Amino acid sequence: MSLIGTLIWWLFGGLVEAIGWFILGIAWSITIIGIPVGLQCFKIGALTLMPFNATVVSTGGSGSFLLNIVWFFLGGLVMWASHVFWGLLLSITIIGIPFGRQHFKLAALSLSPFGKQIN
Repeated sequence: MSLIGTLIWWLFGGLVEAIGWFILGIAWSITIIGIPVGLQCFKIGALTLMPFNATVVSTGGSGSFLLNIVWFFLGGLVMWASHVFWGLLLSITIIGIPFGRQHFKLAALSLSPFGKQIN
């Protein structure tokens, strides 16, 4: 997407959400056990800064399934609600629909980020 589109994205929720992901990543990275979760938060934060033309591919696995269950209650639900809020708010206008769709894509990713590869 063009520079103007990216700036609009940052202005209407992208930058706020990315900062939220980075703060969550720092909080998870405080403990050694939480570092893998923190790294995934940093990856999603980087995706949140530039979500256009990025695809998310599911790679799956039993370990990622268990980690997704823990993640859902310890951070995923809050980030999901935040992305859904921005998505609904931006989808009110025709111009905001592409930006709202990106928030909905990130909302789905925030519910179960483990076992996913970002291309």
